Amino acid sequence: MRGRAFKWCIAAVLVLTVAGCGLFRWEKRAPWRDDAERECLASKQVKITEYVEPARGIDGPGACGMIAPFKVSAFAEGSVNLQARQTFACPMLPAIDQWIAETVQPSALFYYGQRVVGLKAGSYACRNQNNAYGGPLSEHAFGNALDVMAFELADGRTITIAKGWKGDLREQEFLREVFVGSCRIFGTVLGPGADPYHYDHFHLDLARHAGGRTICKPVLKFMPNLDPAKIRPVRPLPPPHMSPAISQAAPAPLAPRSAPPAHAAPLGGVSAVPMAPMAVPQPGGGAPRAVDLGALY
Repeated sequence: MRGRAFKWCIAAVLVLTVAGCGLFRWEKRAPWRDDAERECLASKQVKITEYVEPARGIDGPGACGMIAPFKVSAFAEGSVNLQARQTFACPMLPAIDQWIAETVQPSALFYYGQRVVGLKAGSYACRNQNNAYGGPLSEHAFGNALDVMAFELADGRTITIAKGWKGDLREQEFLREVFVGSCRIFGTVLGPGADPYHYDHFHLDLARHAGGRTICKPVLKFMPNLDPAKIRPVRPLPPPHMSPAISQAAPAPLAPRSAPPAHAAPLGGVSAVPMAPMAVPQPGGGAPRAVDLGALY
């Protein structure tokens, strides 16, 4: 009996050890991932700079990895720093630069009159979705995802998703504006309210979903202030990122939603310096034009 119990104990330890190590032996990397990487590399969309450096390919464990990853310390030609250097597959880099130019910077200029100059973010990790036991691999396992925990503005203030999502009105609307805009660029966008795992960050990835659908959660009833048809990409400023005039800019006082924006003409325009901050609407002013993001997935 003692010998049998010992064998059962050893068998149980081996099963738990192999399962717990997350070796992902049975999942294969989908062919489209390598194809997307090769297409991106051939297009030369990603330029090697002091902020973007090529790295050795990552092959495993299991299906994890990428053909030709990049180590990145800043996006948008070095104008948006990362707190720590991160690893990405090629296709994510032009998508992130587009997101910064068309969503993040226009939103920051609208609400704060400031550019975003830094991100607290994460990228590559060979793990399952939501760090769950078993289940499919996360897009992070292929360098195909970005987690954003916080935005740093040119004046030094930091807007975190954990506090800002339910923080003051300006933070709430800025983060929701970025969230809505992200759904036009990425295949998956998850944020607070999507599930218990994304209460403190935005998850953005280029996953390819069945039928070409976009997954954008949670479903929001939110009135965007930026019209996608009128937004032009905001060119990155060359480092150093800010001048004294930029760093000392202060947000404008809040105005009722029914009041027309005083700076509607240059909305989303290309500018070398930040626009004056737009008036941020108060809840309950005027008839809301709800945007149901449920239509996107």
